[in-house]
Amino acid sequence: MSRVEMNGGITAEPYPAGVGDQVNIRYTGLLAQSGADKVFMHVGYGDKWEDRNDYEMRHTDQGWEAQIRVHRGGQLNFCFKDRADNWDNNKGFNWT
Repeated sequence: MSRVEMNGGITAEPYPAGVGDQVNIRYTGLLAQSGADKVFMHVGYGDKWEDRNDYEMRHTDQGWEAQIRVHRGGQLNFCFKDRADNWDNNKGFNWT
């Protein structure tokens, strides 16, 4: 497994990830560039975004980061929001 850099300032590692893997997501996208003081990663599985959760990201010298454990199979979807409820959802396409 390796690391992948996605459009919109996203890095995910390991990629691809499977059930039980801990994934590190780094975000340097729109909200980070706009000076957000808190960023949350919104995560769900499959086409219907099942088992949705929000994870507070921590600010580092390299951007905003969160570690999540993949707890079920299917497509892992995510997007980001700040404390003021501004969203970065990749222009409606989210990230997978």
